[in-house]
Amino acid sequence: MQGQVAGEDAGGGSSRRREGSAAAACLVRGPIIVGAGPSGLAVAATLSQHAVPFTVLERSDGIADLWTNRTYDRLRLHLPKVFCELPHARFPADFPTYPTKHDFLRYLRSYAARFDVSPLFGRTVTRARYDADASLWRVTAVSAADGGVATMETEYVSPWLVVASGENAEVVVPTVKGRERFAGEVLHSSEYRRGERFKGMRVLVVGCGNSGMEMCLDLCEHGAMPFMSVRSGVHLLPREMFGASTFGIAMKLLRWLPIKLVDRLLLLVARMVLGDTEKHGLRRPKLGPLEIKNITGKSPVLDVGAWSFIKSGNIKIVPEVESFTGNGVRFVDGNEMAFDTVIFATGYRSNVPFWLKDDGELFTEDGKAKAEQASDDWWRGPNGLYRVGFSGRGLLGAGADALRAAADIAGRWQAEVAAAAAGGAKISSSSV
Repeated sequence: MQGQVAGEDAGGGSSRRREGSAAAACLVRGPIIVGAGPSGLAVAATLSQHAVPFTVLERSDGIADLWTNRTYDRLRLHLPKVFCELPHARFPADFPTYPTKHDFLRYLRSYAARFDVSPLFGRTVTRARYDADASLWRVTAVSAADGGVATMETEYVSPWLVVASGENAEVVVPTVKGRERFAGEVLHSSEYRRGERFKGMRVLVVGCGNSGMEMCLDLCEHGAMPFMSVRSGVHLLPREMFGASTFGIAMKLLRWLPIKLVDRLLLLVARMVLGDTEKHGLRRPKLGPLEIKNITGKSPVLDVGAWSFIKSGNIKIVPEVESFTGNGVRFVDGNEMAFDTVIFATGYRSNVPFWLKDDGELFTEDGKAKAEQASDDWWRGPNGLYRVGFSGRGLLGAGADALRAAADIAGRWQAEVAAAAAGGAKISSSSV
């Protein structure tokens, strides 16, 4: 159920303003949801199940901007589809166990249509603050007007604000000395699509997470010569063990065993399946993969084929980059190598601290969720503020957060509707 916005139609035409004038104010029915990725869609769909209106603000021109515009073509979900479903809708039965990027986007678009989620696209939220005097959230968004030449600013107002803009809103590119001297191409993994154009080229991939590993695999398969720069330890696990998903096995074991013991079992089987990764330059951290995930949110790498190329030497492991040179890089061990292209597979970060004010201590300075809150209500903040998709537990965690947040909002919404109805009845009876 798409929310109604007083003073603005779906296209934003009636709220258009001239530059320099005050922002148009729109009191919306139901909560404001920032972000139309999987988290925002899950909240909106669940609210629609509760018959609660909502308004979704999305800075891009479509849903799931990260998946649509900033992912490589060969990407698949790293977990089985059963662990990646959003609330109230299963994946189609004919989808593979590990859906492709295009399968997942098709699922999300169908999901939005099924639950009548129609975000207001092209709305970049620049500020959200709580007005204690009015007990309302005031969310300022900027959008293009007049063919994109000018901008219009609108203030959306609601008692509830759902932060669903995600942990991966902005790219992270580290500052490396001498970049201006490098004659080759430098790009972030968000700009990488496929390895065809890198055929015959020496490509350095900085970062050894799931994206870095998979891009190196793709480069190998397209005739490039990839090198992977590894700064710290990494846990590489087989995607499947004994014919079942490694993640699924881990989740079942955690029901009965402590996390440290589950980690030991996973690493024992990983060594049996993969061998000793340290022999090939992939040092394992002291803490286990699940323990690291719990503490830092950093996921272990699930191998989808890169490991065999690392063992064969087709993907070469190199140290951390110290600086750029004119034709390549210098590593921290003092060695230098020439490269045609450097790709930073260094991930993303949240942008919440840049626009959310008065967050009630829900987020750290770098936009991650604070972990101090009790696990049963960590998704809920003060003054009608909610965070969805910041648990570090991927799509499964985002779905669980969405169910809880939407149910809480629905209870408050229904209480307000009942109070308003009772007030109207009193007015009617007193006027008779």
